[in-house]
Formats: sequence, C-alpha cells, structure tokens
Amino acid sequence: MSATRIPSRVRRLNKVQKISVAGVSALGVAALTFSLVPSNAEAEIAPQAAAAAAPVAFTASSAQARTVQNSMIEQHSTAEKLVKAADAAKAKAAADAKAKAKAAADAKAKAKAAADAKDKAAKAKADAKKRGTEAANRSTARKPVYANNLDGWIREAMSIMKKEGIPGSYDGIHRNIIRESSGNRWAINNWDINARNGVPSKGLLQVIQPTFDRYHVAGTKKDLYDPVANIVAACNYAADRYGSMDNVNSAY
Repeated sequence: MSATRIPSRVRRLNKVQKISVAGVSALGVAALTFSLVPSNAEAEIAPQAAAAAAPVAFTASSAQARTVQNSMIEQHSTAEKLVKAADAAKAKAAADAKAKAKAAADAKAKAKAAADAKDKAAKAKADAKKRGTEAANRSTARKPVYANNLDGWIREAMSIMKKEGIPGSYDGIHRNIIRESSGNRWAINNWDINARNGVPSKGLLQVIQPTFDRYHVAGTKKDLYDPVANIVAACNYAADRYGSMDNVNSAY
C-alpha cells in the first residue's frame, strides 16, 4: 500500500472526506495484514503445507490489495470531483455576485445621470425664466412714463418719431398744435373745405381721415383723436410734403 501515491489534490478534502479516506485506507491495510500474517493454528502446519499454501495466500492477498487500491482510487476520484464541483460553485457564486454588484452600480449611475439631467434642465428653465423676467423688468424700467397732457403727448410722439426717422422738434410741433387746435385733442373743424367735402379735420394737428390713414405709423393707435397717433401721423405727412413739421407755419 505504501507504493500507492495519493494525488496532492486530496489535501484539499474537507474534514469529513479526510476521515472517510483514512478509514478506507486503514481497512485496506488491516485486510492485507490479516491475509499475510498466519494465525497460531496455521503456524503449526508443516513447512511443506505452508510452502504449498503460500502462493495461494499471496495471490489472494494481492487480489484483495488491488480491490482496496481500486476502492481508494475511486474514493479519490469522487473526492476530486466534489472539490472541483465546490470550486466551480464558489466561482459561479463570486461571478454572479460581481455581475449583480456591477448591475446595481450601473443602475445607480444611470439613475444619478437621469437625476442630474433633470436638475440641469430645471435649472436651465429657471435661469431662462429669471433672465426673461429680468429683461422684462429692465424693459419696463427703461420705458419712460409720459404725462397725460400736451407736454407728455408731444414727448411720447417724438420718441416714436426718433425710432422711425421722422424729423420734427418739440418747438415746431408745439407751435403748430397751438395754432391748429389750441391743444384740444377733441377739436374738429366743421366749416372749412374739408368739412364741406365730408372729411373734417380733427385732433391736435387737425388731420383729415384719409391723410391719417395714409401716414399712420405702426405701433400707434388707429384713432384720429388719439393725441400721440395724431401727432406722429401729422409729422410724417409734414416730413413727406414740407421736409419737417418745423417748416409748417400755417394751414397745411
């Protein structure tokens, strides 16, 4: 039995497997010893009988030893398979745990990316809204407030005229308004040629409807009696015909 080499992998067997293998080995050795060592009764047999029986005992013991050896090899093979199966199961469990951890990490990263994108979009929307509000506030703050009187009407009309490139000074506009309507926005001429033709002159600068419609400036009211719209349209007409309201010194 000492000639039989046990694979080194058997060292990896657990405690129960080692005890089982040791038991089988002990039984094999005991069986072989029993076969080879004669009892007291057998010792009294004549040397000739012992010599004649020896080959049979040796042959029987060799067969028994081979049986034990084969059993040991089978046990070792089974144990090796169990170890390999355990190692494979352990490796699979580790791989599964690693894959599960990676999947969880990926899911967490994806969720964080989605949350960050949502927060970024919300922040961008809030910033845009804030900029829009600030721009509206600045626009409102920059827009002058004009008094609802002749001075305010002239100044508001001049701000529109400046944007539209229509010439005319405060003094030239004020002078013609005073001559035409005395500053009465509701003034109407019911006795001149225009009135007799059915299109009386109206408003601060006494403009007839066809002239107002033709020289009306977008952004002002389409109302001949509106003071700002009346001034801007009249100055637009005067610029086209006289170069500027400043050049008008009588009925025009």
